[in-house]
Amino acid sequence: EVQLQAFGGGLVQARASLRLSCVGSGFTFEDYAIGWFRQAPGKERERVSCISKHTGTSYTESVKGRFTTSSDNARKTMYLEMNDLKPEDTAVYSCAAAWGHYCPTEYTAVVWGQGTLVTVSS
Repeated sequence: EVQLQAFGGGLVQARASLRLSCVGSGFTFEDYAIGWFRQAPGKERERVSCISKHTGTSYTESVKGRFTTSSDNARKTMYLEMNDLKPEDTAVYSCAAAWGHYCPTEYTAVVWGQGTLVTVSS
């Protein structure tokens, strides 16, 4: 079974750090582009970061300089290191995969992991 599982969310204070993990199974991890998404209450889901063969590593503007994404293909795991967290980072974070060289979008992702809630208090 093709799966992604996201871990690591929690409740933290502003300026704290968290590391999320996204573990894949049932598919060849390195054949896919993997992205982190988040959805805050009342807002649309947005892609936070992505690793793809086409674009390398990319981030949405609001997290640049604070978030770092990396992957370990041997462990089939993608990480999202989040530093200097802000209340506006509060959201359900999930990971998704699209086959090939381009970052997944809501329309191209073929595998979604369950979300993990990140809550940042002020």
